Amino acid sequence: MLPAVTTISAEPALPDATDTTTAPPPAGLLPARRWERVGLVALLIGTAAAYLWHITVNGMGNNFYAAAAWAGSRNWEALLFGSLDPGNFITVDKPPVSQWVMGLSGQLFGFSSASMLVPQALMAVAAVALLYAAVTRATDNRGAGLLAGAVLAATPVVALMFRFNNPDAVMVLLMTAGAYCTIRALRHASARWLMLAGVALGFAFLAKMLEGLMVLPALAIAYLLVAPTSLRDRLWHLLGAAAALIVSSGWYVLLTMLWPASSRPYLAGSTNNTFMDLVLGYNGFARFLGQNHRGGNHFELPPGYEMPHAAGAGFGGFGGFGGSGPDRMFTGEIGFEISWLLPAALLAFAFVLVSRWRAPRTDQLRGATLVFGLWLVIDGVAFTTMQGGMHAYYTLAIGPAVAGMFALGVYEAWRRRDEAFGRIGAAALVLATGGWAFVLLQRNAEWLPWLRWTLLVVAVLAALGLLAAAFPAMSRRVPTRAVSVLVVAGVLAGLGGTSAYAAATLPQEHVGGGPSVGPAKPDRPGTANQFRRAVTAFMDGSTEPQVAALLRETTTTWSAAVDRSSVAASLELASRTPVIAIGGFTSDDPVPTLADFENLVRTHQVTYYLAQEVQLPDSWRVTDQPGVLTDPGQQPAARRQQRQANSGQQPPTPGQQPADPGQTPSSDPGQQTPSAGQQSPSTPGRWRPSGNKDIANWVAAHYTPTYYGNVAVYNLTDPPH
Repeated sequence: MLPAVTTISAEPALPDATDTTTAPPPAGLLPARRWERVGLVALLIGTAAAYLWHITVNGMGNNFYAAAAWAGSRNWEALLFGSLDPGNFITVDKPPVSQWVMGLSGQLFGFSSASMLVPQALMAVAAVALLYAAVTRATDNRGAGLLAGAVLAATPVVALMFRFNNPDAVMVLLMTAGAYCTIRALRHASARWLMLAGVALGFAFLAKMLEGLMVLPALAIAYLLVAPTSLRDRLWHLLGAAAALIVSSGWYVLLTMLWPASSRPYLAGSTNNTFMDLVLGYNGFARFLGQNHRGGNHFELPPGYEMPHAAGAGFGGFGGFGGSGPDRMFTGEIGFEISWLLPAALLAFAFVLVSRWRAPRTDQLRGATLVFGLWLVIDGVAFTTMQGGMHAYYTLAIGPAVAGMFALGVYEAWRRRDEAFGRIGAAALVLATGGWAFVLLQRNAEWLPWLRWTLLVVAVLAALGLLAAAFPAMSRRVPTRAVSVLVVAGVLAGLGGTSAYAAATLPQEHVGGGPSVGPAKPDRPGTANQFRRAVTAFMDGSTEPQVAALLRETTTTWSAAVDRSSVAASLELASRTPVIAIGGFTSDDPVPTLADFENLVRTHQVTYYLAQEVQLPDSWRVTDQPGVLTDPGQQPAARRQQRQANSGQQPPTPGQQPADPGQTPSSDPGQQTPSAGQQSPSTPGRWRPSGNKDIANWVAAHYTPTYYGNVAVYNLTDPPH
């Protein structure tokens, strides 16, 4: 509960904006009371307990980053560059700060699920503490800081990603640190604190590149407008912070330029093995514009097979990212992950600015409002206009902004709760939180149906009470204590939805490249969800135990080579041996070339080449109703005939699947998948995807495969044909 208005320190008396260089410092925080100290300890310990509890349920999380963490725990060069394997063939497609944390933990405690994920959860505690401190300093009110920290911890996407091993967690921690340092700098126009903010953002850039800098405009604008010093000094301070940012991030960029490319791993995602090409291209403007998949080596299904439109056209677009537009932040999985308090946070931004309109230029609360509000608006606009594939968990980047802005809005409404303006503002915030929570919970109506109605009723009653108390005829009759109760009840109701969804997220297993929040989702056969799970399982890679055993017996630098980083990562984690990821994450990276690969084989640096084969189910055929999976026999005859004409095939008999013309047909059309260790060509109806077709064709022409389940294993140490 927020403290009574009588405990709030008085605002400093500052001169007009025309001369603020000699303004006295604010009064500052009053000594912490017992309940405030207990509240902070409970918040931090509660966050740690909730986020650390049963964290290993997520296993290796995202195998892609887990493999890099394992590599970093084995090899210092792999740690430095963020290599996918300890042999240092290729990196992950992000800078290495996240791998530094997880890899060092693996070096200290031994690589495991716990050593990889526990640091992520501890980052959540640090982010909550920093947000608490930032809001507390901005308001001189520890109650507001506790509310901000609690809201951040109770945000579903935060509960998801701070127990996961993607680089987003460390990036958001550093962005929050940058906001905290900027708010510290605002009070006394401190160049030192502003430079520390630049350092924090420099390392945020080394966590996830340009996304880590999206908070930068908000911090710069807030300091330029609010810092209590002359305009010339503010500009010099910002230049100093920019220099600190460049130094704290540029050293790594310079390292990748000076280190001989022949003796370091290839920088995945780049076209020319340079860091800035990765920053500005694949992970920068190309991603924003939807052009980060270059299309050179995409996997193509055989004739007669297409993906349902609802799942995305082609593997490059797979993931259910959704289209861009102003409603993106409120719909689908994104809505469940971040939007619970988003309407209220946007409302709070406008409310506080209006409320503090006549305050001096150097008003600290308005400065913090610019920090969190502009952070929220700028990043939100970027997400809504982004044309490339956008995972819902990207919105973790605005989690602290939503929590901080919501807390500032509640604080300002609480501070002015004796006035009609404050009561109307509080009513609006309560309705925005409770009403939107009802809408989101209605979308998952089968889960706790009583909750949405309870939250809605409490929020509506509290808002009506506050609105009634705002009328002049009632304002004198309603005591301040009653208004306080209504505000607290309304805020708690508004937080009920996000807290419940975050609590439901924590115990669930989250693995793969696209984790989601909330309670476990039931299987729905015959839907696009089923299709997505099938494709995700294929793209993430599944490892045959016998193949993993083979790789463990190798002694070469790399045990095997395989298309795509995701499959290579799964093999590495299963066998704990280095694996070459041909073509990187999207199979677009130009490494290795056929000549490079031939040299690796000739110099005995790699033992096996692996090729997955997939039995394409009938449900992968396209249907007339997008997103609905049906048996191909139910497709209209005209469409079937058109497909057969386009593919040059004869119409299949009932139950027969079209053969892939690119594969060698079996002598027995009814032959099943070869048993383990059996040598046999590919069978009809099976698909062998390959990104680098030159390497795949060269291996197939010179070596004979041995099958282990659905994996064709080529022993490259055998004499070639």
